[in-house]
Amino acid sequence: MNSYNEMLKSEISSFRELGHKFLNKEVSVGDFKGASGGMGVYAQRGGQNFMIRLRTPSGIIPLKHMKLISFFTDKYNIKQLHLTTRQAVQLHDLGIDDVCDIMETSIDNSLYTRGGGGNFPRNVSLSIMSGVEKNEYFDVTPFALKTGEYLMSQITTYKLPRKLKIAFSSADNDNANATLNDLGFMAAVENGKPCFRLFIAGGLGSNPGVSLHYDKLIETKDILYHVEAMTQLFIAEGDYKNKAKARTRYIPRRMGTEAFFECYEKHLAKVKEERNLDVNIPVILSETLSSYSHKLPETSCLLHQRQDNLYTVIIHPLNGQLPKKDFENITAFMEKYNLEEARISMNEDMYIRNLIEEQAQELLEITEDIRMKSKLEQSVSCIGVPTCQMGIEQSQKLVCDILKYLKENNTSDKYLPSIHISGCQNSCSRHQINEIGFAGGKRKVGDNLEDVFDLYVGGIFSREKTELGRKIGTIIMRDIPKFINDLALELNKNEMNFRKYLSEKENDFNEIVKPYLI
Repeated sequence: MNSYNEMLKSEISSFRELGHKFLNKEVSVGDFKGASGGMGVYAQRGGQNFMIRLRTPSGIIPLKHMKLISFFTDKYNIKQLHLTTRQAVQLHDLGIDDVCDIMETSIDNSLYTRGGGGNFPRNVSLSIMSGVEKNEYFDVTPFALKTGEYLMSQITTYKLPRKLKIAFSSADNDNANATLNDLGFMAAVENGKPCFRLFIAGGLGSNPGVSLHYDKLIETKDILYHVEAMTQLFIAEGDYKNKAKARTRYIPRRMGTEAFFECYEKHLAKVKEERNLDVNIPVILSETLSSYSHKLPETSCLLHQRQDNLYTVIIHPLNGQLPKKDFENITAFMEKYNLEEARISMNEDMYIRNLIEEQAQELLEITEDIRMKSKLEQSVSCIGVPTCQMGIEQSQKLVCDILKYLKENNTSDKYLPSIHISGCQNSCSRHQINEIGFAGGKRKVGDNLEDVFDLYVGGIFSREKTELGRKIGTIIMRDIPKFINDLALELNKNEMNFRKYLSEKENDFNEIVKPYLI
């Protein structure tokens, strides 16, 4: 590991030099981005400040790394950190020397940024409650971590056409979106034996697609053969010339599903012949009890674990922006009770697990001021404008505007779902697979160039049914809060949550949204 770390650290000096050339306008934005993404760094809009993405493995942050991040927030005067939808931590508004120094210190503490962006395998996503969730098959955490370790060991050798995303779900609810990734593993049990269902070549963004279901159950020991087979297939068949079509989902569209699976099988056979990638991780099937004695009621911020009388507290800061002081308070709480880890979900939440009743109550009190409590308040937004270089619209502002409008009009959000808002078509908020989603853009309306968002509704994911939301149309940004308010009033009148309402009263929904579409 020391030689590996030294190898990663050896890249930093040349990257630091490149960063200063970029600041001095000696290197183009495109050329810098081409190099910086692979280091887990991006220039922010304006080109003066930078973001670094800490690759917290599958969203798991050990206490020692919580303390390290707290050290960074102090040393570099970081006011807040962003919890991402790929279960990582982003630090913003930094100088080029700051990000290089953070990168070096992180490597010394086995926390990495390499491959956090660019054409590399990204953070392996993981069901946030894996190991403590009721009705899960087994804890897939060690398999996700093993896959992440394997990818990191190869990270400097892969030459992929674009990014590659892998997911592990521990239950049929597909909390990690295995059915929507380039490679997705979903826990299963067959004849009393743990195994995985496999899903291939899916993904969001432009021209999204649900993953194809591989029709064979795979043994738990074989996961890395499939990881490597998919990687090698992507290297061999991915489009290196057209970036817009350089994701795995385009390969079966080009060659046909049957031919794609035949190609996959060939790569799998070759990997199995040439490499020894067996994974020997013992598995204990998860047990859900027939009855429980938890005293605290479940809420949007508190879950009962499958272990009796243990709780998980969910901390969702507005827009996933966790203030420095509150992060420090959470870290101090964890240290006080010797809690091993925090976990970041794909919805910009932080989960603190394995709490007894008194600890759960204490943490809820500590985080009272920053915890969003309703589903609508727990809406998900990418970082967006004015920070993201790729962003087109102010996704975080839209969340705030919606919440403000409902509050000013004293409208209950009881039946509204969480809304997922992306500032462009890149799907960083996964807007196509949730009940309500928006994707930002610009459009000429009359004589004016307007800030607009495309509206998607009805997205859903699980083993039984994964479907992309359908695009309803486009709404001017300033009109969206009133539209959501009108929808909330209708849901309140019918005492019906949005998914049920959309299913049973679609014509009524169309009448509500129609006046807002342009």
